[in-house]
Amino acid sequence: MKIIIVTGMSGAGKSSAINYLEDIGYYCIDNMPPEMLLSFARFIIGSDKLITKVAISVDIRSGELFSKFEDCVNALRAPDVELSVLYLDADDDTLVKRYKETRRKHPLDDEAFGNLYKAISLEREETERAKEMSDFYIDTTDFKMADFRVKMAEFFTDKGARMAISVISFGFKYGIPKDADLVFDVRCLPNPFYVPELKNKCGLDDEVYNYVMSFSESNEVFKKIYDLVGFMIPMYEKEGRSRLVIAFGCTGGRHRSVSFARRTADALSTDKLSVRVEHRSLEQKT
Repeated sequence: MKIIIVTGMSGAGKSSAINYLEDIGYYCIDNMPPEMLLSFARFIIGSDKLITKVAISVDIRSGELFSKFEDCVNALRAPDVELSVLYLDADDDTLVKRYKETRRKHPLDDEAFGNLYKAISLEREETERAKEMSDFYIDTTDFKMADFRVKMAEFFTDKGARMAISVISFGFKYGIPKDADLVFDVRCLPNPFYVPELKNKCGLDDEVYNYVMSFSESNEVFKKIYDLVGFMIPMYEKEGRSRLVIAFGCTGGRHRSVSFARRTADALSTDKLSVRVEHRSLEQKT
């Protein structure tokens, strides 16, 4: 079982780290007291391997309990546990700026009598040992979110693991999907809607699919799109993306777009990618 303990300075990006790890398949828990780590790990290990990857945020919000961080983390080390500690940091000015932007109260604000720089200094002292024993260290001072996800992917994405891809079809008459990353318009191709025996069928029917793909233009368009998508996927992965949504649209979202989504999903699946297909306009009334 893999366990990642996420710790570090408040405001350095622990929530973003947990969100990223959740995106790549980790079961995530935020703000767990150190003393609960061992009992929780035992529970997970005894859960018939239903959960194999866990990320837990443990930080100064635990108050005095955080003083037991080192002992509690070391207690997790076992032959059947792949344990690592990630420490997130940023310089004082950056942390102060982030706190002022969010207007949140620092966990040690009361001890520092409202002095944010003093609270940060106290936290550095209390988390110094966690920093020393960390396996991974990220300074997020100058990071944009894309930079942060790239660094997280470098550390924690399994070798050979690929991001999840959703291929969807839609009808322009119902609007472009808001979650689409890449949108391709295939309304330029011959429309089965005007073929009487195909009008009431859809791209999931082989008759429609074969008709759409029987034209040289369709095959040329598919080839160019697929070459482009294949070129861009590794770039998205390098950026740290965990999901990519590719959308194909035609007028009603029943014939050409469905056929192209179907063919693209089949082709990407053979490239050892995790592919999900969705046809959003098939149930729409024409």
